[in-house]
Amino acid sequence: MDITAIEAAAERLKGHARRTPLLSSPFLDRIAGRRLLVKAECLQHTGSFKFRGAWSALSALDPDTRAKGVIAFSSGNHAQGVAAAARAYGVPAVIVMPADAPEAKVAGTRGLGAEVVLYDRATQDRDALGAQLATERGLTLIKPFDEPLVIAGQGTCGLEIAEQAAEAGVTEADVLVCCGGGGLTSGIALALEARAPGLRVRPAEPEGFDDVKRSLEAGRIERNAALSGNICDAIITPQPGNLTFPILHRLCGPGLAVSEEEALRAMRLAFRHLKIVAEPGGAVALAAALFRPSEISGDAVICTVSGGNVDPAIFARALALPEE
Repeated sequence: MDITAIEAAAERLKGHARRTPLLSSPFLDRIAGRRLLVKAECLQHTGSFKFRGAWSALSALDPDTRAKGVIAFSSGNHAQGVAAAARAYGVPAVIVMPADAPEAKVAGTRGLGAEVVLYDRATQDRDALGAQLATERGLTLIKPFDEPLVIAGQGTCGLEIAEQAAEAGVTEADVLVCCGGGGLTSGIALALEARAPGLRVRPAEPEGFDDVKRSLEAGRIERNAALSGNICDAIITPQPGNLTFPILHRLCGPGLAVSEEEALRAMRLAFRHLKIVAEPGGAVALAAALFRPSEISGDAVICTVSGGNVDPAIFARALALPEE
């Protein structure tokens, strides 16, 4: 994986993905204690950055292979990205989703024309189920993060950050990225290494599910003890990917972890001052920028809001929090 793969993905994404804005607010600057720039990937097609990687992967498939259809595993955002890309190409999409995935994400995936197959995380083997479906139907698996074409697609977000940060006069800063398996984080890190080496990527995760943070500290892949039990469902993964971790280990600074309460507060502040909707997993980087100022250095910080596919009840819970 290198910058040439990301540049090729950017060419395939032209006219299909949005160039999402880099937002700011003087009020949020005051809370963060420095200049804060927010990359609003919640405004990407399907409500998250995942559309980038999905389109990158599908667009690179041989047309005959693509015509048979694709399959993906996802709690919701990758699901919708793959479903939207498959719909645009007019090919079948089967998405294997946990039965406890947010209803908004299940409904969104079905609404994009994909067939959703639900499974029980506790009793069913997702990989075995997906492999069986792929074999029976001749489907191509589009992995959510540990896939070079997906990583390249997510890296296009990093190309935009490099350009937009330069336009804003920021050449040195930490770039906090919401991190699950590491596809977005590693893609952005590769792009910035080539285009903006003064910008250092740092993964942000929920407390108790900070496998990437712990893996970076240990120098080896660490697993999460649990796979559920946190509102940040979009970024709850067992461990960093075998492809993504070496990139993260080489290029990223120390990880950051935030509480559920801080993620909810960040959601409310994003809505109030940036006029965007963030889901909990998509708000952890913003939460780290706002509520972990002592763990960040420099006069500016950049963060991603990686997704906005939130259930109404959770969003209402965030909005009900008191003013800062």
